[in-house]
Amino acid sequence: MSYNYDVIIVGSGAAGLYAAINLPSDSRILLLSKRELSLCNSSLAQGGIAGVYNPEDDDNTQFHQNDTMIAGGFKNNTETVSILVNEAGGDIKKIIELGVDFDKSPDGTYDRTLEGGHSRRRIFHHADSTGAEIASKLLENVKKLENVKILENAMLCQTKKTSTGYSVNVLKDDEYTSYNCHFMIFATGGIGRVYEYTTNSAIATGDGISFAYEMGADIKNLSFVQFHPTAFNDRKTRECFLISESVRGEGAYLLNCNGERFMHNYDERLELAPRDVVSRSIMLESQKTDSTDFYLDISYKESDYIINRFPMIYQKLIEQGIDMTKDKIPVFPCQHYLMGGINVSPNAETSLENLYACGECSHTGVHGINRLASNSLLEALVFSRRASQDIIEKMKNINSDYGFEEYEFCVNEECETIPKGVRTEIRHIMQNSFFVIPDKKSVVEGFEKIKKIRSILINGKYKVNADYVEAKSLATVAYLILKEVI
Repeated sequence: MSYNYDVIIVGSGAAGLYAAINLPSDSRILLLSKRELSLCNSSLAQGGIAGVYNPEDDDNTQFHQNDTMIAGGFKNNTETVSILVNEAGGDIKKIIELGVDFDKSPDGTYDRTLEGGHSRRRIFHHADSTGAEIASKLLENVKKLENVKILENAMLCQTKKTSTGYSVNVLKDDEYTSYNCHFMIFATGGIGRVYEYTTNSAIATGDGISFAYEMGADIKNLSFVQFHPTAFNDRKTRECFLISESVRGEGAYLLNCNGERFMHNYDERLELAPRDVVSRSIMLESQKTDSTDFYLDISYKESDYIINRFPMIYQKLIEQGIDMTKDKIPVFPCQHYLMGGINVSPNAETSLENLYACGECSHTGVHGINRLASNSLLEALVFSRRASQDIIEKMKNINSDYGFEEYEFCVNEECETIPKGVRTEIRHIMQNSFFVIPDKKSVVEGFEKIKKIRSILINGKYKVNADYVEAKSLATVAYLILKEVI
């Protein structure tokens, strides 16, 4: 059975939801959520969303642009950075109108915080769970749209470019269904699960990047991987709980195994240096002290302030037996964000006509080699809206009787499933070869192993299910990252 839509959006995070909100109410939209709707990287974002909301304050868009460029090592796309910072205010205003609740000071003004790499306090936040607040309010609004059909726990298994747009094959409740569209938006998030340790949720396997690559889209700077310096280090879980940038922004000290501050030995900005600088500094200090024990300490601040400012972090740490009002927090770098991805225009269109990519799976060029804190949610909003606006203009040229080409997919239902341990091996290779300070020898050896794994998956006859798709996605992502750096 096949179904037809004007637009198919793959992904239910901030980028996918905001795109749906900005598309016309008379367009037919299908929104695919790989797992439950609440499971996305957007919901995990703690710190906030950066943006100049009132240029009459002590901040302006040029300051924001400068901070973004400096953090990105001046490898940023200046055109898209300018778009990002100059259109930030409008999208922040719109999500406030949609019900997003940002913290305010006693005088009623928005309480903006400071984070690493920022020269001004421009981070709008909802305590320490800003991403969850934005994603939940956007989802509430999308659910009210009668023209949007949402499929939850729907795994995108195959894609095909057609003469009239795109066809996709979706697995839901053990049944495969094909859908066709004139326009498609990938908002599939990051690649964190290609590493042994990541702050990303379970959905972050790079599926959109893999599908886009297989269809012939341009992929750029996939080796620009950001490792967050302060993930909670319990040495047990694969999904590491993030200790937000804003904890350092509010004054936390970073300490080595001897309980000593050390950032002054590496950068004059100390704990508020950009993430890549702090992560490298930790790794160099680790070599110097022969220890992986590092800590954040904000216990010198008043207890009530800490608990009220970081309620989610405080509670999660209490569950781990750590009271951040009294104790040092064990931290260590782990994979956090991808700056590269599916290369897109300033309107978020890929090199394939009518295929768009938004959010972390895309490469707009705004981040350069290192993302400035709290620019990710902003990028998701600004460029998903621009994608929707571009689609609206293109829709004007589509005749009402313009049909849909259908494609018949083969899912190898009678074939065997993939061997066990494939994803584990991929993660191990990436963790050992390309983590913070890459190991050149391991990169070369790892690339050959990944190339072989990917070839087996692509050329073998395996059932096309969720395990297969995610393993192939991880192999493709790892292949493209290591290929860039060898």
